[in-house]
Amino acid sequence: MTEKLEVRKCLKDFSQEAHELYLNKSVPYLEQPPAPLELYRDWIAPNKPCIIRNAFNDWPALSRWTPSYLRETVGSKVISVAVTPNGYADAVNGDRFVMPEERHMTFSSLLDVVEGKEKRGVFYVQKQCSNLTEELSELTADMQPHIPWMSHALGKFPDAVNFWLGEGSAVTSMHKDHYENLYCVISGEKHFILLPPTDRPFIPYGLYQPAVYRQKDDGDFEVVDQTDSDKVPWIPLDPLNPDLDQYPAYSQARPVHCSVKAGEMLYLPSLWFHHVRQSHGCIAVNFWYDMEYDIKYNYFQLLESLSGVAGSR
Repeated sequence: MTEKLEVRKCLKDFSQEAHELYLNKSVPYLEQPPAPLELYRDWIAPNKPCIIRNAFNDWPALSRWTPSYLRETVGSKVISVAVTPNGYADAVNGDRFVMPEERHMTFSSLLDVVEGKEKRGVFYVQKQCSNLTEELSELTADMQPHIPWMSHALGKFPDAVNFWLGEGSAVTSMHKDHYENLYCVISGEKHFILLPPTDRPFIPYGLYQPAVYRQKDDGDFEVVDQTDSDKVPWIPLDPLNPDLDQYPAYSQARPVHCSVKAGEMLYLPSLWFHHVRQSHGCIAVNFWYDMEYDIKYNYFQLLESLSGVAGSR
């Protein structure tokens, strides 16, 4: 027990030092895209987020992607849409990790839902397998296929380009990704809660039985277990209303809140924890560049292991 307390103290000091040495108390704004070397030196290497303005002013998407244009251009295309009863897809619900019902529907049908013409749950286009290029390729002419200064800085092209559109009640629960993420808001705005990887000791994880939502004929949803799947490690805590009685260590975390408006781009570094909400009907595109699995990743894996030994509660 004494050794566990010593590990907890070391992890607390580790996080405190990161905040004192290099982490910002808020997400800084850049008024123009950085040069590749500046981007790598000031943001990617130190693993710090920033919001970049005037980064994609030349995209026709900013003015074209209205509901009428989208109906005309991709209205008949069949896309994958996540459907849930409460807006929480891929999230802990009780003792289950519940994934959305994946429904295939035309883009025009989705717009009918977003515009309030139909209501059968909460709908969100969130498929993250380069759904923009795979399902909505007609829209790629309205934007760049990659971000040149990011591609130059990293020496690679993005692994995936994703399209996001959903209702205001759709929420992305807190998680992290192994990608350098450029998140571009086309219309509306996104609201992020961010935590650095160095706050991992204060973020609780659990193992949960995976399940999926399924809408019944009467319109209600049921939760169906995936009994042939392994348990899923996930974060049960809701940063909008954290239960500090159950997860007291989270009181030591230092979340940063930011909003990304239309025409702005968030650089979200790899391994940062994030929780996302949006305005109703918000449209966004993001570029996922695979992170380098170097000593930074190696150190984070050590931090994960030590956090598990010490316990995050």
